[in-house]
Amino acid sequence: MERMQRPRLAFVSPQFLFPNDAGGKIRTTNILRGLKGGAFELVLLSVASPEQEVRWKKQLDGVCDEFIAWAPKTRAKWRRALDLVDDLPVNVVMDRTEAGVNAVADLVSRTDIDVVVFDFVHSAVLLPPSLPIASVCFTHNVEAEIFSRHASQATGVFRRALWATQHRKMQRFEGRALARFDTVIAVSERDAKQFGLNYQIEEARPIPTGVDLDFFNWSPAPEISELVVPTVVFTGSMDWAANIDGIRFFLQQVWPLILASMPQARFKVVGKSPPASLQALAARTRNVEFTGFVDDVRPHVHEAHVFVIPLLVGGGTRIKAFEAMAMGCPVVSTSIGIEGLGAEPDVHYLCRDESDAMAAGVLELLGNSELRRNISSQARQLVEQRFGHQSVARVFEQICLDTLARRAVAQTPRMQ
Repeated sequence: MERMQRPRLAFVSPQFLFPNDAGGKIRTTNILRGLKGGAFELVLLSVASPEQEVRWKKQLDGVCDEFIAWAPKTRAKWRRALDLVDDLPVNVVMDRTEAGVNAVADLVSRTDIDVVVFDFVHSAVLLPPSLPIASVCFTHNVEAEIFSRHASQATGVFRRALWATQHRKMQRFEGRALARFDTVIAVSERDAKQFGLNYQIEEARPIPTGVDLDFFNWSPAPEISELVVPTVVFTGSMDWAANIDGIRFFLQQVWPLILASMPQARFKVVGKSPPASLQALAARTRNVEFTGFVDDVRPHVHEAHVFVIPLLVGGGTRIKAFEAMAMGCPVVSTSIGIEGLGAEPDVHYLCRDESDAMAAGVLELLGNSELRRNISSQARQLVEQRFGHQSVARVFEQICLDTLARRAVAQTPRMQ
């Protein structure tokens, strides 16, 4: 007896997923790896150059059954200033290309595609006028909320006005875009509720944030000694505005307090493309290192004693928090830095919002090996029990199956 053909799920990503050097890429890749070989055959549509397709073929084979690329388009830097006057938010304008629109139109018109997932709400800018198949938007943040938080934190009248304008544009775009999908997937229950409250989205379904527990293996932080320097680490893309603002806050307001009590401590920032302004600030500050892009963050986290998430703005959930917890590095975070993850403060991490409180929390962990061990083991237990990426992928898969079934019922003619 022939096995029935699996339905086909098409996944549209406005960014090439490799290397996995940003939280959104990591989350999406883990979902696709977990989906591969399951209920759906997977078609991944993404911007990619021929060189990227060749270089990352093995990784692409691990996340999809078929890969389709549209050609990237380089935008001159001077054009980005003009994007500010567009009706769309600046980060959405950057994803709107003729090649992307045409590739998406061709994909959703295929008769063998049953359901399509658009990754990030930004990708909705590529939507055709109508969608003939079941559709899902996989959101990683409440995007308008990020702009609102930037506006509240910005210094200077011009910067505040700029962020406020972008917030209004994103709020309008996000609401209209999400309303076009059959289902919206959120990365936390909080985000799902926000979509309902802000945009009246009825089908907003949350998934947990997942982490690859085999890849991010646990080990206790090394003991501090005369030969082992107390080390604080942060990982994240340093070309993202929220990370830039957070690290600037940490370097200017938190790190000097830590050095005053523990002058031998060092701080390592691991992530691609740190801006020149932050590197200049680091050069004027003792015991700070920016690594730039690294192939593997694990050695840097495993050798550290404290992992900090000093974010003042942001949205969605920070996958870096669960990666650190999985690896055994105790976390000190602001409330926003660990928002929506369901971890318990003072059990799985230390929550410290003000600069003096964050410095005290870091120093407390650096000076107390028993506290480090306790938080490290309890945090690892949390992610093992609830946040393995395979179990998260199963939740994602079921939401897509439910969406497909609901669309089929809606399209079935009723008997008179």
